[in-house]
Amino acid sequence: MQVTVNDECTACGICEDICPEVFEVEDDKAKVKLDPVPEEFHDACREAAEDCPSEAIEITE
Repeated sequence: MQVTVNDECTACGICEDICPEVFEVEDDKAKVKLDPVPEEFHDACREAAEDCPSEAIEITE
């Protein structure tokens, strides 16, 4: 799984709260720390994408 955060990100921090192993808010935008994302974090990444208010998290499987 590859995860990206697009420019719609508002740095709300929800993704970082849900999966801090993968997401980190830095400089007014979330960034992905692991590429590719290990399987153990796939469900949390999907949850973060669903809960993102700006729909900025994009997942490629």
